[in-house]
Amino acid sequence: MLNFILNLIYPNVCGFCDTINKNYLCKKCELKLEKYRNTNIIDCSKMRDKKFDEQINIFHYEGIVREKLIQYKFNERAYLYKTFSKIILNDKKICGFFEKYDIIIPVPIHKKRNLQRGYNQTELIAREIAKNTNLILENKVLIKQKNIKPQSGLTKFQRENNIKNAFIVKNEDRIKNKNIILLDDIYTTGSTVNECCKVLKKLKVNKIAVLTIAKD
Repeated sequence: MLNFILNLIYPNVCGFCDTINKNYLCKKCELKLEKYRNTNIIDCSKMRDKKFDEQINIFHYEGIVREKLIQYKFNERAYLYKTFSKIILNDKKICGFFEKYDIIIPVPIHKKRNLQRGYNQTELIAREIAKNTNLILENKVLIKQKNIKPQSGLTKFQRENNIKNAFIVKNEDRIKNKNIILLDDIYTTGSTVNECCKVLKKLKVNKIAVLTIAKD
């Protein structure tokens, strides 16, 4: 329903330059974004500090990428989900990677934060990805039960303590024996996605990949 309303309110524009564009990303901006690209698939299965098996970060968190992610997350620019989704779906490497997975789960936000913001920025992107791939969106499985203080501005140690026990899993049968992609917007220390994966890994899931728009 939220996607439908957003499509009615906002015209089809390139999210980076605001020019009318039916594809939500113009060729000029697509070329500009190349200097921020950081699309590598990393095997994390043997890394002790990672609770997930694979990782993909699309951009470096700097320049216009940083500016637009901040606007999207904090400045009521919900329509930007179309542009970020288009970037992911245009990437043949990432779409090929999706074929190994069954489910996409957006990192949840607390219900109070959702009411304040009006949307979960990662869920909007995950929903669009699921609509255009074979991935199944599961947004009722991973739940944020604690309304913690914002992670930005905290040290790695403070982030780990702040996010500890913030998530629970419901409807666990829906992810049993599945390959899961966990989607987040920004990867800084990895505390948030690690905590999510730690909870998910306690269940009978096959493997988890973390996909983020940008890495700080």
